Amino acid sequence: MQNAQLNRASLNTLSQQSLSTLPADVDVPKYDRSKLTAGIVHIGVGGFHRAHQAMYVNELLKTPGSESWAICGVGLLEANRGLRDVLVKQDYLYSLTVRHPNGQIDHQVIGSMIDFLFAPDNKQQVIDKLVNPQTKIVSLTITEGGYNFNPATGEFDFANPEIIHDMANLHDPITAFGYITAALMQRKANGMKPFTVQSCDNVQHNGDMTRKMLLAFVSKIDAELGQWIATNVAFPNAMVDRITPVTTKADIEHVANTLHIKDEWPITCEAFTQWVIEDNFSDGRPALDTVGAQFVSDVTPFEKMKIRLLNAGHSVLGLLGSIHGFATIDEAVSDPLFATYLRRFMDDEVTPLIDQLEGIDLTQYKDTLIERFANPNIKDSLARICLESSAKLPKFIIASINENIALNRDTSLACLVIATWCLYSDKQVNQQGEALDINDQMAAQLHTFASKTSEDPLAFLQLTDLFGDLNNQAVFCKDYRNAIADLYAEDSNIKVIMQARLQAKG
Repeated sequence: MQNAQLNRASLNTLSQQSLSTLPADVDVPKYDRSKLTAGIVHIGVGGFHRAHQAMYVNELLKTPGSESWAICGVGLLEANRGLRDVLVKQDYLYSLTVRHPNGQIDHQVIGSMIDFLFAPDNKQQVIDKLVNPQTKIVSLTITEGGYNFNPATGEFDFANPEIIHDMANLHDPITAFGYITAALMQRKANGMKPFTVQSCDNVQHNGDMTRKMLLAFVSKIDAELGQWIATNVAFPNAMVDRITPVTTKADIEHVANTLHIKDEWPITCEAFTQWVIEDNFSDGRPALDTVGAQFVSDVTPFEKMKIRLLNAGHSVLGLLGSIHGFATIDEAVSDPLFATYLRRFMDDEVTPLIDQLEGIDLTQYKDTLIERFANPNIKDSLARICLESSAKLPKFIIASINENIALNRDTSLACLVIATWCLYSDKQVNQQGEALDINDQMAAQLHTFASKTSEDPLAFLQLTDLFGDLNNQAVFCKDYRNAIADLYAEDSNIKVIMQARLQAKG
């Protein structure tokens, strides 16, 4: 064991210079990275960005003539300091391990990122980079919570202390909105074209949402600038998809043992990937359609299909599975009862709400989802799936509930998921008494409302910022009360409750 540790300690660090030492079957950047310029500045360099957008750009850079579309990453949070240090040390290179359901594993080194700016150390440097005329696109993966909207009303949250700060201190911003506004203000003053603002987050109508939130913010500061942005800045909607678990020590060990290189922050992902983008840009765009992305005139039906089936399916398994005691998504969906429950939810309570898409077979799409969730080589934790559920469930599940209520359709399977979320937020342990890892900006509010359930079964639904008027829907509330009674019973067993719901469906 000591020798193994010694060997790993003596490995070369992944870098431009050490690429030549990698095994021959590893796909490494063969394009000249010294000739690249960053046409894309990306805010929020998480695992998903590195497995998805940066991977597509890496493929594009293999084509001569694409050299102006490399990526400069930006970290706005103090928590990004460690990532910055790793990327600088590794010449902004990292390995991507692609795990197929059949056990096949492919390895790539991604070279599309050529710089990383850490905002807490130099805010003006970030603003200057956004103003630089080389920057054509400012892209975002800041999670659903980063868009600062009220989930129930869809309006901008002006009460956020960081937003209050940025509105008064654009020279010293904290949020993505503050940085983007400061840069666009300077571009307008300089008579420059604006950049495109491109959301790559799992938010339905993510471009429209970004536009609405930014204009709400800007209009309170400078109405003339707001009008200029509304007229000139493109915010393309996009649907993004690739399951990307959080990097673990095991992933780092795998790269060290397989590639004989030291990568301190590798990324692991599934083989499936999809990116559908509205063809709407302010100042040119990369030819991503030549490397597997799809440009369309309207992303809406693709977004709805993905959010209501894949993302909602994740949340169904995440909450029900967490309460049962499962740790990962593949563990949950490999249980026949959980797989059946998920499929019935998708078939009965979501599919009737989805428009048919040319070239998409919904039955096949759902089959593929189950296969992807069951991939034993992607250990995607349920804790990650449930991360920031308050920002996700209104779009993923509650939207379908509301549509079904309006159509007088059954919502019993989704109703149990919401009731389980109440139990999850209240007790914060699974049915084996083990603590749940809860990470949500609204965790305190969720717990406060959920903890009143023993006095009032509908207490959780009174959090109207999330649930709107669900607590006034008589049929739903009756079903919800029954779910709460079952979940809070002394001998409660989530699998028994799930089975009963399926049987009641017929």
